[in-house]
Amino acid sequence: MIVAAALPLVAEYGAAVTTSQIARAAGIGEGTIFRAFKDKDELLDACVAEAVGTDHVLRGLASISLDEPLTARLAEAAEALRAHMERMGTVVGALHASGHRRGRGTGPGSREAKGSLSDGRGGKGSLSDGRGGDAPPPDSRTQSVTALRNAVVELLEPDRAAFRLSPEKVAAAFLALLFTRLQAPAPAQEGDAPLSLDELIAILLHGTLNAPESAS
Repeated sequence: MIVAAALPLVAEYGAAVTTSQIARAAGIGEGTIFRAFKDKDELLDACVAEAVGTDHVLRGLASISLDEPLTARLAEAAEALRAHMERMGTVVGALHASGHRRGRGTGPGSREAKGSLSDGRGGKGSLSDGRGGDAPPPDSRTQSVTALRNAVVELLEPDRAAFRLSPEKVAAAFLALLFTRLQAPAPAQEGDAPLSLDELIAILLHGTLNAPESAS
């Protein structure tokens, strides 16, 4: 309850948020915070862990009905992952910008984990934005990426026979496209806008050629 109340305040104020502000938002006395956390830094670390953790987004992915059309399933998955990344970036970025360095990310929001989402192998990639804290242990990073990929695989399973590649490879490609899009810099010109989610899904499922069979 305390962390849930603190998250929007941390996103707004970063490490400058006060425990009295958090207590008011949670509807508790300030002393209650210090019975749950030894100091404000420990509370901020808990906020980082909550923001980068995958439990919330995994529940969202699991709630998507497998009876929906494939494109609808992927659109809902893309939106859930976008919201997760946005919250994660806002909270971690606000803390980093205001000088909080103690937190150690435990999910795909840390610099190393963001990179690993680009290829599913847990290595460094091009998605790091430099805002995260210390990198999580490799095992933790790999587990987070694998959990996200497996959740997307579950959404693809009803259409396994329609794919030329395994659902595991399709899921990895989906995550790579999605997180590359989410990390794209602001367009320099009006025509440089990043792919919409619908365009991303269309490319994933159908490629970019009007008639692929006629290409040489």
